[in-house]
Amino acid sequence: MSEPVKTNRRTAQARATRSRIIESARELFLGQGYAATTLDQIALRAGVAVQTVYFHFRNKATVLKEVMDVSSVGDDAPVPLLDRPWLRRVREEPDPRRAVAIWLRNSRAVYGRVAPLLSVVRDAAGADPDMAAQWRVNQDQRYVAHRTLAEILAAKKALRPGLTVAKAADIIFTLVSPEVYLLVTGERGWSAARWQNWVTALVAQEVLEP
Repeated sequence: MSEPVKTNRRTAQARATRSRIIESARELFLGQGYAATTLDQIALRAGVAVQTVYFHFRNKATVLKEVMDVSSVGDDAPVPLLDRPWLRRVREEPDPRRAVAIWLRNSRAVYGRVAPLLSVVRDAAGADPDMAAQWRVNQDQRYVAHRTLAEILAAKKALRPGLTVAKAADIIFTLVSPEVYLLVTGERGWSAARWQNWVTALVAQEVLEP
């Protein structure tokens, strides 16, 4: 067997192991919380030695960060959320309302994967400095994403008169929040589709030129 083939096989095996660890950790974090989950449990569930988990991730906080990152984009490809094809469609869509609808359709998919994990992080943040830092990172990343949408809409000259990019970003950041998503889909029993339709109309009403 040639060396490139061996290298490709080892790379594929390592990626598969990493993915199995991430999925096992996700299941445990959601099932029993962050504090109760140990690296030994993650390793056992993934069918690997705990040293393998340390090799790939170093510590539990890094495992959670990777779980969050993979859940946000939906796969383990090394392509950031804002470099994905769906964002290009938002940029290229000439109708601002359709652009907002594309964004919120993707937000629904993202929150379906990541909102329960954000609850885990939020609940652990009060007692765990690593989780407090992770929560802050998640919030900062979410703001950057929603400011990107505000900038795209401003470039289309679609913002309400007098509304700055910064103010539009604040409005979108608040309305399209995981807290609201979890409140209406969890506490009030809304479907994710109902949330999507409602928040799409609300963002258009508050941000876009009438």
